[in-house]
Amino acid sequence: MPNRLKMIAMDGDDLSIVSAHCQDAVLRIAGLNFFKGERRFVVTMNRFVWETAVGGKAFERRQSVLHFERVTGVATKGMDMRRKDHVLELLAVTFTQGDAPAGTLELVFAGDATLRLEVECIEAKLTDLDAAWETPNQPAHKD
Repeated sequence: MPNRLKMIAMDGDDLSIVSAHCQDAVLRIAGLNFFKGERRFVVTMNRFVWETAVGGKAFERRQSVLHFERVTGVATKGMDMRRKDHVLELLAVTFTQGDAPAGTLELVFAGDATLRLEVECIEAKLTDLDAAWETPNQPAHKD
């Protein structure tokens, strides 16, 4: 599939690039899954394709998966995990160093919702799954 992203983040610099590609992704709470026995957290989302949103081209979204390895704990704030159909908009993915290389990954969503992942180290992967589809709207942010 042409233009399909496959990215790996192993440090903070890599993670900031992955975060930029995930900005404004939309997902349902049902798309957030912790596989405790595998120490893996998976986010299934429809990401806005920022890399093609220039030059008068049509806006696009793609179904993508962002997953994190070596996850030891998960906490949420401002979201009810029982509301599986509730839609979230991902704004950023950040990392706060703890006892190196461990730390906390934070997924920041619109509406003051956050998901915190305690990790042994940064090990994230972003993969586009399907062909893109057109969307008439480009996400916009208030200053």
